[in-house]
Amino acid sequence: MLASGGSQGGRSLCLQPWAHLDRSAAACGRWLEGIGLSPEGVILLNPLPLHHISGLMPWWRGRLWGAQHVSLPPPLMKDPPSLLASCSDLPGWGQKQAVVSLVPTQLKRLLDHPEGMAWLQHLALVWVGGAGLPAPLAERARELGIRLAPCYGATETAAMVVAQAPDRFLQGELGCGAPLDDVELHLDRDGVLRVRTRRLALARWLDGRLDPLVDAEGWWCSGDAAALITAGDGALNVQIQGRIDGAIHSGGETVFPEQLSQRLLHQAQEEGLPLEVVLLLPIASEEWGQRLVALVRCRDGWIESEGWASVQASMRGLTSKWLPAEQPIEWHPCAVLEPSLTGKWERGRWQRWLESRK
Repeated sequence: MLASGGSQGGRSLCLQPWAHLDRSAAACGRWLEGIGLSPEGVILLNPLPLHHISGLMPWWRGRLWGAQHVSLPPPLMKDPPSLLASCSDLPGWGQKQAVVSLVPTQLKRLLDHPEGMAWLQHLALVWVGGAGLPAPLAERARELGIRLAPCYGATETAAMVVAQAPDRFLQGELGCGAPLDDVELHLDRDGVLRVRTRRLALARWLDGRLDPLVDAEGWWCSGDAAALITAGDGALNVQIQGRIDGAIHSGGETVFPEQLSQRLLHQAQEEGLPLEVVLLLPIASEEWGQRLVALVRCRDGWIESEGWASVQASMRGLTSKWLPAEQPIEWHPCAVLEPSLTGKWERGRWQRWLESRK
């Protein structure tokens, strides 16, 4: 029984048989072979918590493949010089190909330090998932030649079902790549991604009862809006657009706050503004139905040196050409703003933080 969800305020438990985890690890191993890596010959570095699917599966893959698995404790991930030194002492470091799974928050912290960049550049593969990969992070990784593999999966699917080959990432391809060989995908009429695979969880334990996960034909509704793009060479590329249950309706428009947060961070980077983290949340509006407000964390010293009014003006300027429904009507500084360890936004927590400011 593995915890799932939480990004929209509701947690549930997924029932995953061991055989499903074996199938997931086997499919991941075949994917590795497809990009030229030997599953049994890699070092699986694991900085994610074992009670989540994202942290459990690296250990499970190592067990199935007969590969070397190394846990990386959270304090080490926040100390890039020690991380680099510690990994350099591992048996096989420099002889074996090292791979890791990260969430975008961890990736950003590492890219912000020279030793973190050096560590990432040493790796043969960096899966990154759990949340959307901001465009500025992706561009920085490409510039440094870091072999990212953006991926998509869930507890319900026993981890990744879609992954992008690092060579395609480095060539500038967007999205999460193609489905693994044991996965079928399709979009329903609302553009929501549905998944069918033999490793879907048996059921979900929620509110004191077991709920079936799939429909009569074996499809699971992910809750994520997506686009399925066919590349010039015929390869399928999945592009995740945001949570349907996270979308808001404002002035007759459907707005995806996750996409807008990434757009804002990208524009801030282009303008050289030290905006580090942003979370867009809805508030009720009698006229519009809902409007967005922005919680922001800025680099140390920016607000103090420029003044909050000036900082707000800079950020309003970034969104001035957005559709009216997309523009935040309030901006709030939040020095402690950060996603969870698995890269998810606990929106209920930050909604309560916002209400406490009123």
